[in-house]
Amino acid sequence: MMTLSPVLIVGHGQPSDPAPAAQELASLADQVGAHFPPGQIHSVTLAEPEGLAGAVQRLGPFGMVFPMFMAGGWFTKVNLPKKLAEVGGDNWRVAEPFGEDPAVLSLCLEMLREAGIGAGDEVLLAAHGSFRSPAPSQIANRVAEHLQRELGLARCQAAFIDQSPKLADAVGFSAQAVCLPFFAAKGGHVIDDVPQALAEAGFSGRVLPPIGLDARAPALIARAIKRGLVQDGPA
Repeated sequence: MMTLSPVLIVGHGQPSDPAPAAQELASLADQVGAHFPPGQIHSVTLAEPEGLAGAVQRLGPFGMVFPMFMAGGWFTKVNLPKKLAEVGGDNWRVAEPFGEDPAVLSLCLEMLREAGIGAGDEVLLAAHGSFRSPAPSQIANRVAEHLQRELGLARCQAAFIDQSPKLADAVGFSAQAVCLPFFAAKGGHVIDDVPQALAEAGFSGRVLPPIGLDARAPALIARAIKRGLVQDGPA
């Protein structure tokens, strides 16, 4: 009987209150899991106490981690492999994160077009950023440039919570502008930090749901995981 390679979708989570984010990620994993045999797709957040250790212990020494992050860099290249090694997951492979899938660019375009955004409009791409690695800002800036070029936008700027240019300093957008949160989940950043920063900036346009919460995201993630499993060999 062929053994399925377990897949663990890993998110940041919310250290101050781990349960809601863990439940949200588990719901996403269930939706992704609908595209796979039962029991192959699992989830855990880094904020859950002993969560990663428990998952690796339960699922075994081999598998694939799918980072539900918007960019690579320190978290996926250094921190996550280190944490896996610490709990016996040295042989788990870390796939490319959600936000670096080229299909996410297409999803961003679709979301904006469905919101009625086109040539001459303005878009503010709200992202997290990082003080540890340039990768998150590079990804967000690349997405903003792509959106501006493909849609013919008058302005498309990426601004951040954790680095410059700060989201709170993204001034001068018209009331017809749209903010697209470049986030994988609806955590404290999306619920609290983004609205607060937008208010400080005087942003009065529409705010769309975060990209990771779009109804098309589970199928997109499933396709990315399947590509990763094919690269690993037969599951």
